[in-house]
Amino acid sequence: MITKYELLCVRTTRSAVLLGFLLALLSVPLTPATPAAAHAALVATSPVRDAVIGTPPGEVVLVFSESVSPVVGRVQVLGPDGRRVTAGEPVADGATLRIPVRVSNRPLGTYLVSYRVISADSHPVAGSFAYSAGAPSATPPEPVSVDERPSGGWTPAARYVGYLGLVLAVGPTLLGAARWPRRRRRAVTTTGYVGLALVAVGTAGTWVAQAADMVGVPVGGLTRGDLTAVAGSDVGPVLGARLALAGIAAGLLSAVAGGRAGRGRRTALAVVGLAGLVTWPLAGHPVASPLPPVSILADLVHLAGMSVWLGGLVTLAVFVLPGTHRRVLGRILPAWSRWATVAVGWLVASGVGQAAIELGRPGALVGTTYGRLLCAKAALLAAVLGVAAWQRRMVRDGRAADRPGRVARAAGVELAATAVVLALTAVLVQTPPGRTADTQAARATREGVAQTLTSAGYTLQFDIYPVRVGVPNSLHAYVYTPQGQPLPVAQWTVSLALPAAGIEPMTVPVESPEPHHGSAEISLPARGDWTIRFTVRTSDIDQATVTATVPVG
Repeated sequence: MITKYELLCVRTTRSAVLLGFLLALLSVPLTPATPAAAHAALVATSPVRDAVIGTPPGEVVLVFSESVSPVVGRVQVLGPDGRRVTAGEPVADGATLRIPVRVSNRPLGTYLVSYRVISADSHPVAGSFAYSAGAPSATPPEPVSVDERPSGGWTPAARYVGYLGLVLAVGPTLLGAARWPRRRRRAVTTTGYVGLALVAVGTAGTWVAQAADMVGVPVGGLTRGDLTAVAGSDVGPVLGARLALAGIAAGLLSAVAGGRAGRGRRTALAVVGLAGLVTWPLAGHPVASPLPPVSILADLVHLAGMSVWLGGLVTLAVFVLPGTHRRVLGRILPAWSRWATVAVGWLVASGVGQAAIELGRPGALVGTTYGRLLCAKAALLAAVLGVAAWQRRMVRDGRAADRPGRVARAAGVELAATAVVLALTAVLVQTPPGRTADTQAARATREGVAQTLTSAGYTLQFDIYPVRVGVPNSLHAYVYTPQGQPLPVAQWTVSLALPAAGIEPMTVPVESPEPHHGSAEISLPARGDWTIRFTVRTSDIDQATVTATVPVG
């Protein structure tokens, strides 16, 4: 005979699993096969890195893998004599950054470009490269040594404190609002306040770390102006909103957690809490993913599931189980079991969706740092869920209320393991996603091919990265006059062939983000020396073809 409680548990479990499965189905199939944005990488430059052109250009163009914002005073071009030749501030248009260079007094020789930008997911990107006009200098400017993350361990530490604050603020508040043991509500409310304080501390720490990464100096070397500059960045308003929402939540917390608030105040706190949770994905990887709405939703659900589950465990282990009568436990533990089932179902499902989007391909699960950290997190979480399943079985069989000590010890094991899971999560949000591993590797090792081709009417510079078989490769080409000025292109015709393998020329569709700039995604199905052919028409009667060989190992 199935009791009413058992039937309710079954229905709740089925609902949680079904909702989680639907979220996974929504997230996984939408994941694109191509690697894309997050932790922006420099993928193309004009002039091309290490290229030699006829005359110094009037501007330098940098193309990144995602939208970027330049850090004021940290983007510059140095001439052959080591002096700054930048004319005004750089201008960012999505993923393209334009650096104006003075028109007069541009000597021949080697120029050095140094940049520091902030990517769409709030991470800093810095580096330098050189190009030459006329001929390389005998003593070119020295490359600038840059540290992309001078904040060091400050950022993951701040993230960890923020996550811990969420756990202590959300879970205990929900349990207090559910009118559980009245004598425990004051302690639960205090825990909620501690959680909100930790959220504020973690947010302030993230602000300081962001300032250090923006200006490129250690935390100890920051000035008041450096800290103020964060407010003008994309992440500044998000962090400010989080602090404000934490303050509003603190004003509503006491009555709600203590069970004295009406429906209006409880609804207000729920809205404020949801808005506060949204600030986490808005300041991280999800905003720069290929599917921002899906990623933001998955991250929001993941954070909510984590906070409800772990916060409930803390409340259960610290405030409810010790000294509570078995008859009271008989009512509390089944209710908590239902809550935990729903929270864990959403936690797992949203985690699967996040992993599918951020990895991009199965090989990234073991072939990238992000994937290996994700495997470690999943393994720990699986062990924790095993303990939770054992607890649920005890609750379902009616044995948990008679053995509160055993339930408390199991909850302690879960909390200890999930503390490590939170630490791994804090590191994961600072690690380039697996789907960007090819782009990151290409940037770090300068993989790819960059060449300058000449014809009677123009000079063409192109680069291809990462020049690998079986992955998407990005092609960028720029056309200049013999005097080094950008030359608008009326029509691009680009083809690829591998004569040694009998592969005839394949036409590549080309887009024109700028009048003199062509870009394309190309696939190289086999190794060998590929022939790439550019036919460029610059007017109704002017057209010329140039070719190059691209070795693919």
